[in-house]
Amino acid sequence: MPSGSTSPRAESPTARLFVALWPDAGVRAALAAYRDRWRWPQEARPVADENLHATLHFIGSFARERIVALGTRLAAVRAEAPTLRSQGPEVWRSGIAVLTLQGDRHLRLLHERVGAVLAGLGIALDDRPFAPHVTLARKAVRAVAPGDPPPLDWHAPAIALVESVGGRAPYRVLASWPLA
Repeated sequence: MPSGSTSPRAESPTARLFVALWPDAGVRAALAAYRDRWRWPQEARPVADENLHATLHFIGSFARERIVALGTRLAAVRAEAPTLRSQGPEVWRSGIAVLTLQGDRHLRLLHERVGAVLAGLGIALDDRPFAPHVTLARKAVRAVAPGDPPPLDWHAPAIALVESVGGRAPYRVLASWPLA
């Protein structure tokens, strides 16, 4: 955020955070093209191209004064870069339309290691099983998916710490760290 900004969010003592795999331009284009092949109900809110990602862990509200410490610990995560492949479309009961992903063993290990970092900082982890996916739209209960998902072969060479800020550009990547 530019210095001198008077955004109320910037003055908040907490930030809403998550750790994600952020796609490169080629993967993002494939995901966006697939999203655009869906038939969306009028109330659907497709995710903008620049916001397509796969969440590793949702953190939630986190003290801004602790973000540097979190970043230092995330930077120390050692794991092989995972490869993700498209599995299939789903519309969850909550109206979230997703492309489910199948990850290799490196994805599971990365998820576990990032989770250990978060737990070590006292961050509560989600109880639900890890379900790798890319959210394509919200409010999409009656969406109709195209017949076949894109042949995605996404090599994810880095993790990103992302802030959910809302508005027209709802996400801001705060930092990213390369994987082995």
